[in-house]
Formats: sequence, structure tokens, C-alpha cells
Amino acid sequence: MTRVSAWGRLSCDEHRVVPLLDPRKIIEQLRRSPLPGLAHGAGRSYGDVGLNPGGTLWATTALDRFISFDPATGRLVCEAGVLLRDIQQVMLSRGWMLPVTPGTQIVTIGGAIANDVHGKNHHRQGSFGDHVLGMRLIRTDGQVIDCSPDHEPQWFAATVGGLGLTGLIVQAELQLRQVAGPWMDSETIAFDTLHDFFRLAGQSEDDWEYSVAWIDCLSRSGRGLFMRANHGDAGLQSGRRPRTDVRKKGMPFVPPFSLVNRLSLRPFNSAYYHLNRCKPSRQVVHFEPFSYPLDNLLDWNRMYGPKGFYQYQSVVPQEAGLDATSAMLQAIAGSGEGSFLAVLKTFGARRSMGMLGFPRPGVTLALDFPNQLGRTQRLFERLDAIVREAGGAIYAAKDARMPRHLFESGYSRLPEFLPFRDKGISSGLSRRLMDY
Repeated sequence: MTRVSAWGRLSCDEHRVVPLLDPRKIIEQLRRSPLPGLAHGAGRSYGDVGLNPGGTLWATTALDRFISFDPATGRLVCEAGVLLRDIQQVMLSRGWMLPVTPGTQIVTIGGAIANDVHGKNHHRQGSFGDHVLGMRLIRTDGQVIDCSPDHEPQWFAATVGGLGLTGLIVQAELQLRQVAGPWMDSETIAFDTLHDFFRLAGQSEDDWEYSVAWIDCLSRSGRGLFMRANHGDAGLQSGRRPRTDVRKKGMPFVPPFSLVNRLSLRPFNSAYYHLNRCKPSRQVVHFEPFSYPLDNLLDWNRMYGPKGFYQYQSVVPQEAGLDATSAMLQAIAGSGEGSFLAVLKTFGARRSMGMLGFPRPGVTLALDFPNQLGRTQRLFERLDAIVREAGGAIYAAKDARMPRHLFESGYSRLPEFLPFRDKGISSGLSRRLMDY
């Protein structure tokens, strides 16, 4: 048995880890493995969606082969353990990249599909599942299911955003997008209130593909920095080249207490806001620091200390967005809890095609909170009440503690999903929020 933690480092539980090395032997390995089991990729899920305490984890990162690519259409077939970063690095020089990525590239294709991840361009490109043309699923009884939006569409809808519970995703076909290069034309605008944020978000939808805001979670007014960008070729025209000598930094150890605390949070947020509002607002930037600002800070999750941290990400309908977001920020500011990493953005009109998909029209707020035990849980109860009253949901892919009633109210297609579950697959999250 091996101890495995999620990215939030809230626990370190024993698992039986079975590496999947040969796609031809997967069915045999699943049959030999003690059940229940669960696929495990890069381990970047914050909560227990990727953990199976006391059970089997099928490690998929060795299933990292590119199978085929059509340079004329941008169709890529690859195994499920391929990292998003690998696709970006290989395909960008050919003029293609992934249409949708989350805030880190250290995610496997299987994990991106199972959690139907989204990015800063949801209003243009939807979520990850919108660009999956098909996939192969292996069930623990040996059944192999090839599904797509047109072939076995119910299996496809259950598996996209299905939290890894319908079977083991082993292969996928993706539609990439053409780009001129790695450069983006970006603009950063400081705002002082939530009204300003919503005005900027509305104004940006037609002309900007990417938009997101960092928000000072301790500011009751809702001040922050609105960032928006488009793919461009200005960097190419000027002869700029991406830096290849960027030195990655990291947290070499776990401090004895969280570095994110009441003493550090307020001065950091204030300094970050004022320093960035004084920088030039228009810049040509490489897509990686814009899209994945923490990927060069290795093991940044250690900064929260030995107790770990939670990420709380909610979505509420657009019509409730201003009031609900304001109420959540008031509760957070009043508690003194919060994070350096607070992200506010709007989703477009497109719902996730997955039965348990999180992206939907509305406003999403994501924050990291150091684990302060009862104090943190009491804050979450207040936030839960605001989200539920607004008719919203919590992102299950990042969750480690939401109550079952909020899961059931936030995911109305849950009864439709349950018949597609693989009875040989279970996770900490599924045991907490479902029957097994």
C-alpha cells in the first residue's frame, strides 16, 4: 500500500497503486485488481474526486502516447495519460493548440474529460468536452465502449464530467484549434467594485476570447484586476521568441503553519492590487504565464502548511451573480479567511454536455482556503447557504467537503447519470456524495 494525497493535502491515505503500462493488458489488469478501483492521473484534483482510500488506484500517466495527428484538420488521437502540457509543447510549433485548458497544464487528458475542465474562454469555446470527438472507455467487467456525441451519446454524456465513475478512459480523439503562435495581446484593468467587474465582463465578451479577474477577497467592495486577451501575432512580427531558460521555483518544504493567514493575506492582496494597477495595461505576453501563472512555482500547495487547504469554487446563475457574489465576499471578508488566489469570471451561455458537468451560464468564484478546521467549515456553511439560495452549484472536481443535499440540488441530472456508473469503481467523493 502507498500513501497518496490530493493536491489540497488534506489527508494522506493508503492506496494500492497499480501502474497501467500497456494498453493491450488493461482489461487483464482491471480484472486482477481488487475492486473498487479508480483511475488516477496527474493528481491535481484538490479534493477526494481522485482518491480511493483503502482501495485501488490505476495510475494512468504511463499511457502517454500520441497515436495519430492530422495536420490538415487538427484532429489528434492520444492515450488518456498524455498531459495537456505535452500537447501544447508538441503541437504549437505546427500551428495548433488545445481550445480549452484549465489554470494548469499538469492535467491528463483522462482527467480533463472526467472533470470537463474549463478555462478563461468559456464564453467562446465552452468546456473541454465540447472539443472531444470521441473516446474509448473500458469497464471493470471487460466491456469496451467507444462513444462520441453521435455514437453511444448517452455514454459520452455520462463520461464527460462523470468524475471517472463510468469506466477507465484509455484513449480520446480531440479537435485542436489553429493559432499563429504562442503570443497573446493582453490588457489588465483595475476595477473598484463588483459593478465594475460585471460591466467589464459584459463589454469583453464580443471582442476578447479570454477574460478573468483576480479579486481581493478581503475587500468588501469587490475590487480587483480584470485581465483579458486574444491570440495574436505581434510577438512573431517583432521577432520575439519564447524564453526557454525560465527557472522554475518552488516550495522546498512544508512550513509548520500556513503562510496564507490573517497576518499575510491583507498586506499581500493590497500590494498585489496596487502594484499591478500601476503597470502598463496593454502588453504582448506568452500564453503560458497568462494561462498558467502557478505552473512555474513547483509544489506551491505546500505553502498552506501541514493541514492542507480547500478550494471552494461555486457557480450561480447570471441573474443572481451580483447579489450572491457580493454576499459571499462579505462573508469571507467578515471571517478574515481567504486566499491570494481568488478568481472571478463569467461563463457563457453554453452548458456542459456532461450529465454532471459543472460549467453552465452564470458567474463562478474560486478561492483557496487554508484548513483552519472548525473555523473554515463554519465559513463554508455560510457560503453553501448563499450558493443554494441562488440556485447554484459547487464544482465537484475540486471539492472535499460539500454536503450531499447541495450536490443533489446543484446537479439535476444525477438520477440520469447513476445507471451509467461502473460498480467496480469508487472514490472518496462518490462514497461521500452518492451511494458507493
